[in-house]
Amino acid sequence: MGVLGTIVKTAFEINQKLHFASDDPKEQQEEQLIDLLKTAKDTAFGKYYGFESILNSSDILETYRKNVPIHTYKRMRFWWDQQQLLPDISWPGKPDYFALTSGTTGKSSKRIPVTEDFAESMKKVGLSLARNLPNFNLPEEVFESRVLVLGSSADLKQHENGHLEGEISGINFNNFSDWYKFIYAPGKEINAIDDWEKRLERIVEEAPNWNIGSIAGIPSWVLLMLKAIMERYELENIQEIWPNFQVYVSGGVAFETYRKDFEEISNKELIIIDTYLASEGFFAYSDHPDSLDMTLAIAHGYFYEFIPFDERGINEQGEILDDPEIVELNEVEENQEYVLVISTCAGAWRYVVGDTIKFTQLSPYKITLTGRLKFFLNVVGSQLSEEKLDKGILELSEYFEISINEYMVAALKDKNGNYYHQWCVVCDEELNEEKAADYLDETLQNLNKNYRIERSKALKDVRLKQVFKKSYSDFLEEKKKMGGQVKIPKVIKAEKMREFIDFVD
Repeated sequence: MGVLGTIVKTAFEINQKLHFASDDPKEQQEEQLIDLLKTAKDTAFGKYYGFESILNSSDILETYRKNVPIHTYKRMRFWWDQQQLLPDISWPGKPDYFALTSGTTGKSSKRIPVTEDFAESMKKVGLSLARNLPNFNLPEEVFESRVLVLGSSADLKQHENGHLEGEISGINFNNFSDWYKFIYAPGKEINAIDDWEKRLERIVEEAPNWNIGSIAGIPSWVLLMLKAIMERYELENIQEIWPNFQVYVSGGVAFETYRKDFEEISNKELIIIDTYLASEGFFAYSDHPDSLDMTLAIAHGYFYEFIPFDERGINEQGEILDDPEIVELNEVEENQEYVLVISTCAGAWRYVVGDTIKFTQLSPYKITLTGRLKFFLNVVGSQLSEEKLDKGILELSEYFEISINEYMVAALKDKNGNYYHQWCVVCDEELNEEKAADYLDETLQNLNKNYRIERSKALKDVRLKQVFKKSYSDFLEEKKKMGGQVKIPKVIKAEKMREFIDFVD
């Protein structure tokens, strides 16, 4: 425990004490919207939708809703395609970067503009998270150690339109402050390796040379990296090579299905900090060790709206209704799932991110990420969200005392035209597939009344297939789904499920 760690920790504690509580959240959100509208009123988008008249109206929020429709990516893309060529389209200026999504939905990556203002907003959320680090009572040696960020390649590609593009983690690396690059691992050279397997190999080779205290990244790929290091150096736990490692910053997917595996490779009780950081923004972060619930960033360049994730907002296929019910932050209800709608300083306007969230607390506003809009199993009215699917898998894992991190499920038809749910669970331990299917079916019926009703009607069967981790990794590699920021779909189309089963068989 050295002087540097003490100084850094003390600085964070002083920063926290000097940070006073914010104003009323409703007023803050109104201020965010007004600032966004003022900044973008002279853009092509702002002129088309009358931002000037919205700002001059007696009820800015109501007029904004009336003038500007809900935008999916398909609708917003019209403007963002022009933003690649010309300045002042949906936000002032012309972005130097466009973030490519990790491709969990759709056939190709989406391009999301990353403006200077947007990059600054993400840094501000990061600073807000840092202000709360003293809550976690982190040991001084963590502050003296390096931070390993396992993201996508930082080797950004030059687009023919002049901007650089890559996944958001690679763009963020290029925007890191110089002091942060000094404490960051694996470093620019390794992080620029585009091939995931080659980058992983280099990380494993260099691991003994680093003093790692904290790691950030998507759980599935971080776990794969840690296990590869332990296998190479024949370790009992990861602290044998990184004795100061105690902090894991998760993000991108729900952490709970990975908790058991992280506990098994660590001889310390890990401090878990969850984050909601997407290509479209850094929206929330956990700020207390007692819970993974995340505080919503309400004064950082984002204006939020919420669509109820039920018959008021979506249809049976999980698509947004033509005229959905919309609520503002001060109107949300605790434990109600919502589809997140954002307006941001990247030039996104009433934009459907595609994620579903649930408020666990209203003062302050805290959320959990419950899934993706497209990861919603409802072919026969079962209405199973990703949150319910995860809970079912967690209970299955605990009951059979096995480890299941990854799974996929689809609604298929048998030869008689009857629907059944086909599950594939990734697990190396011995598993009785028929008993597991029965247990999972019963668990989901207890978790969801709509599912229970459909099991007596249109949903005739539940089937489960065990897939070994090696086969699963081989499939991801063939489909080029390997990488630090890649999120794998859990609810998939019928043809994709058949393709996966054929590959495994």
